[in-house]
Amino acid sequence: MSTLTADPPAPAQSPPAEAPPPASAPQAQASAPTATCARCGAALAPGQDWCLQCGAGAPGSLAGSTHNWRPTGIVAALVALLVAGAGVAAYAAWGKRSHSAAPRAGALASSTTAAAPGLGATSVPPSSSVRPGIATPANPALGLGGLAKPPRIPLRTVTPKLTPLPPSATKPANTGTTTPTTTTTTPATTGGSTTSELPPAIELDTNAASTYDPYAYPASNFGDPSRAIDGDTSTGWTAQVDPAVAPKMAEGLSIDLRSARALADVKLYTSTSGMTVQVYGANGHALPESITDKAWVPVSRSLVVKKKSTTIKLRDSARAFRFFVLWISRAPQSSVGTPAAPGHVTVDELELFPPK
Repeated sequence: MSTLTADPPAPAQSPPAEAPPPASAPQAQASAPTATCARCGAALAPGQDWCLQCGAGAPGSLAGSTHNWRPTGIVAALVALLVAGAGVAAYAAWGKRSHSAAPRAGALASSTTAAAPGLGATSVPPSSSVRPGIATPANPALGLGGLAKPPRIPLRTVTPKLTPLPPSATKPANTGTTTPTTTTTTPATTGGSTTSELPPAIELDTNAASTYDPYAYPASNFGDPSRAIDGDTSTGWTAQVDPAVAPKMAEGLSIDLRSARALADVKLYTSTSGMTVQVYGANGHALPESITDKAWVPVSRSLVVKKKSTTIKLRDSARAFRFFVLWISRAPQSSVGTPAAPGHVTVDELELFPPK
């Protein structure tokens, strides 16, 4: 019994077996391939993304990716430039249309307001805004923009064609009565003179007349100019004829009215028949220096005096001048004379007449 209750003897333990040496692990690690830098060839540890020698990215990492983004960047830049150019062109076209349309709308609105006084003028409040290119209606009664189509004005007047009447229609019927004939007498003209009645002559100062000598002939060649306006036809102003240029002459008798006045006629009394004269007018503070000066305006045609009393009709009686000159351009052959005894021409009296 004691034998049955007693614990059985423990089995004898064998000594623990020794673990095999880890000789296979280092061999496995040594057999694994080592990564190298693609640029310089330096060894790269597992998980190393950058070369510690040259800084190049390891193969397979984000830094060493061989994907080239340059073509994509160029395409993106070109697209951006095209979009920017299209935007600039659209802005320029919009600005040109707005600038050209706004003044036109304002001008049309103002012309419509002035052309339609019965409808009243409508002003735009300062606070209102006008969109460029769209005309603001000046008056609602006139419709959009308050504009009416302007009438077309012909460039030239069309003369209606008249149908001539037959001779029987224009010929007066013979009623047996005699129509009195009215005779109109036209004043006879000779050498620029007229026999029509003249108004009273202008009263002149005693010093209003002077010798007009633009070519500086000696003063001894001329007489006293006041004798040509003293009211006595038995005295007058004389001008010597230069034998070197005879029968040509280049002097005259000028009248200063002190203020601009209009003349219609100039009456000349002379004992020198056959001389050529012409009347000029000018304004200003002094006489023009030469008869060819543009300040002189010819107010009569050149004519040959053939009578002792000649009335010269002026061209424009409505135009006023301060200075008038009776210019003598040619002497008659009978007044030429000789170098020893030069001839002369005479202006016995000169009268000025205003318009009727």
